Amino acid sequence: MEIKAPRGTQDILPKEAKKWEYVENKIKGICEDFHFEEIRTPVFEHTEVFARGVGDTTDIVQKEMYTFEDRGGRSLTLRPEGTASVTRAFVENKLYGDPNQPVKLYYFAQMFRYERPQQGRMRQLNQFGVEVLGSADPAVDAEVIDLAMTVYQKLGLTSLKLVINSLGDTESRKKHREALINHFSPHKEELCRDCQTRLEQNPMRVLDCKTDRNHPAMKTAPSILDYLNEESSNYFEQVKEYLDLMNISYEVDPNLVRGLDYYNHTAFEIMSEAEGFGAITTLAGGGRYNGLTEQLGGPNTPGIGFGMGIERLLMALEAEKVEIPVKDELDCYIVSLGELPKKEAVRLVHELRINGIQVDQDYQGRKIKAQFKAADRYHTKFVLVLGEDELEKQVINVKDMATGEQIEVPLQQLVTTMKEKLIGGK
Repeated sequence: MEIKAPRGTQDILPKEAKKWEYVENKIKGICEDFHFEEIRTPVFEHTEVFARGVGDTTDIVQKEMYTFEDRGGRSLTLRPEGTASVTRAFVENKLYGDPNQPVKLYYFAQMFRYERPQQGRMRQLNQFGVEVLGSADPAVDAEVIDLAMTVYQKLGLTSLKLVINSLGDTESRKKHREALINHFSPHKEELCRDCQTRLEQNPMRVLDCKTDRNHPAMKTAPSILDYLNEESSNYFEQVKEYLDLMNISYEVDPNLVRGLDYYNHTAFEIMSEAEGFGAITTLAGGGRYNGLTEQLGGPNTPGIGFGMGIERLLMALEAEKVEIPVKDELDCYIVSLGELPKKEAVRLVHELRINGIQVDQDYQGRKIKAQFKAADRYHTKFVLVLGEDELEKQVINVKDMATGEQIEVPLQQLVTTMKEKLIGGK
């Protein structure tokens, strides 16, 4: 039997991992600029967290979760999304009592969804997300959207489209729900099986169906914007005003509903319009979820957030031919010749490393020519040659691989010399 990675998962090999590291570090820096702090939650939760938080009528809960029983008979689920987990942590750890409000959090996390794997959509996916809990200010909605757009723009993406909508408050959604049921009921038998169920449980999600997107009834479906009460309408207008003040371009799409039950008021998606990116253009999505903390046992606390897939971000960078500046070189490589020089090389490698210098050596017992070839494959800046003669004189030959210049350096001065050559004597 040939053992491979499970379907819908992938290995991220060292060269590719450097790109991931660059992107993640860039994002972390942007989060710090926006005064967000990192949170890390367990990779699995009690199933009820997602059933109650995400919504038991959603595709995620009904079809896509990896759920299992532990030895105590408790139902646990691998995390399919981040908001419910972060909100659970917010409630459990009483972060609502923190004097600094709102609580602004970000995370990098692996998510697990049982769905058909395709390019940029895996069963184990990596996601960056943010959550702001404790404020119902429309300016926070605009800030969260601004953060997402800033991430993409700072990384070099230009072919972006921001789409926004308002899902309204409970009163507005109730009226819209009734209108949708009245509109789609005559066509119920023409809809896919999922939408027939959605029409009874959560009719707004019929608008998000990929199967029935071209059905004539979709084009004439009642718009949520026509059912917003005055409070919801004013809220949406303020969000748009703040986006205008930040010169963030957007389109309003009344059919943008998102696939999770907890959303209300602001909903948004960011899409790639890069040529050749693929049929699934969404890069990030999110919105406001006032009331979620109550469903998870906490006090009434407004919240808003988004999630973006790192895999899809990297795909977008590739589609726009954005080069990720990753380091693919080595500071020093020690070539040792003989048993005693090899022992001294082990000591020198340790000493250089604890002084912040990147260094490696041969562990294959290769001859000098092969060791130099290895150093060349690592794009090494300086090769340090230590043989019996050098060891006897307590010196080492330092060769600059860019210029070919070679000097003799006393072993006791090696660290100082290399710091001067590499990092300006830091």
